[in-house]
Amino acid sequence: MAASFSSRLRDSGAFLALLAAGAVLSGCAGMTETIAPAFADPGKYELYDCKQLEAERKGIASRTEQLQKLMEKAETGAGGAVVSELAYRNDYIAVRGQSQLAEDAWRRNKCRETPPGATPAASAPQRPDIKPAPKSGSAVR
Repeated sequence: MAASFSSRLRDSGAFLALLAAGAVLSGCAGMTETIAPAFADPGKYELYDCKQLEAERKGIASRTEQLQKLMEKAETGAGGAVVSELAYRNDYIAVRGQSQLAEDAWRRNKCRETPPGATPAASAPQRPDIKPAPKSGSAVR
């Protein structure tokens, strides 16, 4: 009987530990929106033009959707909430931070979505106007 009691106590202790870990980690989920920009480089999108931002925003949206699906799938298993938090939450927070910064740059640049079916105008890279340096042998007077 003593072995049965200690076995039940150990099992309930493990269950309570998992439950507490899930509660603690789920509390972090509410902070995602405020902490997310801290996990992304704030200057990353400063020099992006609208075409580059549009492609970046689509890539970020795709990665966000992929991570959400992986987290949902992980949560279906035993201890899934803990596995989901440990395996995917940091990536998800980083991607959300990138998304917020890309959206800020999108608004700042006053960009517009390319209509579906329209091919964006391809802009050839502009060569900067660089003047040659003076020759080292000649003196400038």
